[in-house]
Amino acid sequence: MAKDLNFIRNIGVCAHIDAGKTTVTERILFYTGKSYKIGEVHEGTATMDFLQEEQERGITIQSAATTCPWTHKGQEYKINLIDTPGHVDFTIEVERSLRVLDGAIAVFDGKEGVEAQSETVWRQADRYKVPRMCFINKMDKMGANFEYSFDTIKKRLGANPIAMQIPWGEGDELVGIIDLLEMKAYEFDKESQGAIVTEKEIPADLLDKAEKWRHDLIENGAALDDDLMEQYLEDEDSITPDQIRAAIRKGTIALECNPVFCGSALKNIGVQRLIDATIDYLPNPEEVPDTKGTDPKDKTIEMTRKNNEKDPFSALVFKVVSDTHGDLTYMRIYSGKLVKGTRTLNPGNNKREIASRIFEMHAKDRLALDEVGAGNIVAVVGIKNSMTGDTLCDPDNPIILERMEFPPPVISMSIEPKTADDKRKLSEALVTIRREDPSFRSEYNEETGQTIIAGMGELHLEIIKNKLIRDMKIGVEVGRPRVSYREAIKKSADGCRGLFKKQSGGRGQFGDCTINIEPFTAEQAEEAGLDFTDNVAFENAIVGGAIPKEFIPSVEVGVRNTAKSGVSAPFPLINIKVTLTDGKYHDVDSSQVAFEQAGRLALREAVSKAGSVLLEPIMKVVITTPEEYVGNVTGDISSRRGMILDTEDKGIIKEITADVPLSEMFGYTTDLRGMSQGRAANSMEFKEYREMPGNLQKEVIEAGA
Repeated sequence: MAKDLNFIRNIGVCAHIDAGKTTVTERILFYTGKSYKIGEVHEGTATMDFLQEEQERGITIQSAATTCPWTHKGQEYKINLIDTPGHVDFTIEVERSLRVLDGAIAVFDGKEGVEAQSETVWRQADRYKVPRMCFINKMDKMGANFEYSFDTIKKRLGANPIAMQIPWGEGDELVGIIDLLEMKAYEFDKESQGAIVTEKEIPADLLDKAEKWRHDLIENGAALDDDLMEQYLEDEDSITPDQIRAAIRKGTIALECNPVFCGSALKNIGVQRLIDATIDYLPNPEEVPDTKGTDPKDKTIEMTRKNNEKDPFSALVFKVVSDTHGDLTYMRIYSGKLVKGTRTLNPGNNKREIASRIFEMHAKDRLALDEVGAGNIVAVVGIKNSMTGDTLCDPDNPIILERMEFPPPVISMSIEPKTADDKRKLSEALVTIRREDPSFRSEYNEETGQTIIAGMGELHLEIIKNKLIRDMKIGVEVGRPRVSYREAIKKSADGCRGLFKKQSGGRGQFGDCTINIEPFTAEQAEEAGLDFTDNVAFENAIVGGAIPKEFIPSVEVGVRNTAKSGVSAPFPLINIKVTLTDGKYHDVDSSQVAFEQAGRLALREAVSKAGSVLLEPIMKVVITTPEEYVGNVTGDISSRRGMILDTEDKGIIKEITADVPLSEMFGYTTDLRGMSQGRAANSMEFKEYREMPGNLQKEVIEAGA
């Protein structure tokens, strides 16, 4: 395969659940020759959905990476492809994939257009500045409407979509696609599963429609290039397809437009043209901005690496998968070269790592490599101490690449091993799952003797439970899911003292500190340049050595640990800034332990003065329901302390958007099916933490105490 970076594409397929991402990916694998039989999600045979849970549920749970060849205009290209989940509980899989991709294909359902989770994925891609093109899928579905779906991309996402194709027929009458650049129609042969594509003239009854869309394409394409705009104003007909192609490629890479394609992956219509389009419009690794990072010794010093093999080696770990032959560590190589058996450095923990084997992955299968260069996505065996988000680099030229952001878990449950042997196996298994899944947390509660696991939703925790029982063969009992509440303060409080004094024969313990506390946000922390780990900022304002330098970190540890475990209630205290203003020490009796305890006492005093409130996770819930059930659905949402934000008509279907506390949403999907005779559906994602009503706060604190 070509080593030249011009001939590499790192792309992902992402969308709302059930828009057909995995089916699109399966077709790409089939047409690129990576699989000889088309796998189907509904039959549980999809190549990329190789976990048992994925095949049973017909959903994607973890992102799978594969490499496939594609010949376009006589040149062979290498496509590194990642299929990502659409279910909101696995949004972390999308997050980590988007971080390492150069471009993405956003798939939309031809009948539904832009749906709730499509918006979330689109915003994630905006955050990582990923160029993307759109594929309006399922054009064979009853009620599919290309224009409606195209308009939702413009209105709901605020994007600049440019139609490159329109469907030839819709619903049952879908025959193929019409290419607006070449003004040709393409029919896809059913017998060969779409492998044979016939070029035809555009049917007479569609010519006017195609001309109108082509005019929009030329106009929008010309608007992306000043010289082309001049030519367009002088003589629209003189513009060639290659000129438009170049302008749209430039606009896509600059995040100024999104070329739109259409078809039906299930009916094998339009996928080859979509693969061609990834080559034509999505960037190669050298066309994306240089990779940014910081100096491990001084985080304020910014560094960059050029996306080529000449710069020193740097790579980002974006996924760790436990494997019988040793953990597979997936990484995107940004600069330099990685040779089998070489030592690399993880600058985050200062540990050396050896890449004993390098593989190019094809879902479950793998091809061994001796070396790999910049712009590639590979899996490496031999990495022991690196997790998702960690950087690996040349030991002589260290750099820490920009990390990914992982959302906080919103739901937890207790999990208990059945036997002593299960107990030993459980603690090892939880460490493994934590390495694989950064959105999963687990901790052992000393007081209750319980292990608590936390994640992004009921489905997320259910799949982890099944993984422990079924895949890892560990006997466990699980408790009911519990909501992860947070504690915050109402106002500021100054001069809060923590004095820790202990005298019991011999050397005593003495630590005395005074702090101020105030509500604080991530934006304020960024502005002030303060570390905001766990949503707590700590500032040292001691003057004149009232507390010696060596004891100040101990006060911070005391404050942070206390905030983590909760002050008035057993829930983390967040969104605060603690300023250390004064204190006293003793030449003999002062110690790090004493000042840690003083910090702890000071924070308790401060929260008691400032007054605390409980915050609960609020979910954005989107429900699609036939009109006759709207009254039932909205009434039920209100009874769950929900607030209806928007109701939109989608033909005979209504789409209701509401904010609802997570604590009221357990088992909601089952209830919704019951009240709508199985015809309504919903999706739910975490939105924010909000103060909960006082009477309920009391109940939660008493239950947690």
